[in-house]
Amino acid sequence: MQTPSTARAAKPSKNAGKPAPAAQAIEELRPGQSIELLKELHILTREGKLNQDTRRKLKQVYHLYQFIEPLLNEVAAQKSNFTLADHGAGKSYLGFILYDLFFNVAHAGEPMAGHVYGIETRAELVDKSRSLAARLGFARMSFLNLTVQEATTSTELPPTIDIVTALHACDTATDDAIAFGLAKGARHMVLVPCCQAEVAGVLKKSRALSLAKTPLAELWRHPLHTREFGSQITNVLRCLQLEANGYQVTVTELVGWEHSMKNELILASRPTQAQAGKTRAAQARLREVLDELGLGELTARFAVTAEAA
Repeated sequence: MQTPSTARAAKPSKNAGKPAPAAQAIEELRPGQSIELLKELHILTREGKLNQDTRRKLKQVYHLYQFIEPLLNEVAAQKSNFTLADHGAGKSYLGFILYDLFFNVAHAGEPMAGHVYGIETRAELVDKSRSLAARLGFARMSFLNLTVQEATTSTELPPTIDIVTALHACDTATDDAIAFGLAKGARHMVLVPCCQAEVAGVLKKSRALSLAKTPLAELWRHPLHTREFGSQITNVLRCLQLEANGYQVTVTELVGWEHSMKNELILASRPTQAQAGKTRAAQARLREVLDELGLGELTARFAVTAEAA
């Protein structure tokens, strides 16, 4: 007969037959993903696990990647040594994720010769990214301590760049990334604008004149509306600018509104065959919108290249 103590010892554990937590697989992860990278980006905890917040973050990463992967596949099929430049890279979160999912997961073991450039003005972040890339063995990544303007003429970058990205580039930094993409003949641009203030400032400055000129100025008469309308019209003008330079543009959500209000994703691609009629129409509409809203002083900001014109 068992004593109470031995009976307790013989009672099976609730977790009997289950793998230890450290051995449990995370079904959201894709085979070949760098666990060390995901920890560095705080998508995985130090213990290599996902919690509710990091699981949501990983879902957002995959959502962004599904927009960019087809563009990478397209340019890789056309030229072996394709290039991608990420502006305002910060900690190079986007560049690292793209590199890992494309080279190490989607095309593991295949001879791919593409290169990813992270462009950032903060030297300490560039140094950290270089160190992490070396530690992970991400050999086809480079990090440059440059402004967008410097990057446009820098010999550290090739004459043409196939894909330009700018994730949450604040205010005019998105416009700078567009100018870079135009100068480099980018095949695709992927932009997530943030904190647009320049146009709102011009609308505010010319509000009295605009109210006398057109009833449409009621759209930005109140300061709150000025900020919101200015942000909206900034992205409208960016889309027109891209179309006026020969690109086809799609605007969609990056993630659901519950995650971020800075949620607009602009995808611009240059078609194989130029569409001169659509390009000229966009050029005319761009000029008309700038004139109608009293934004003539921003004409240079939303310029059309000589080639497109």
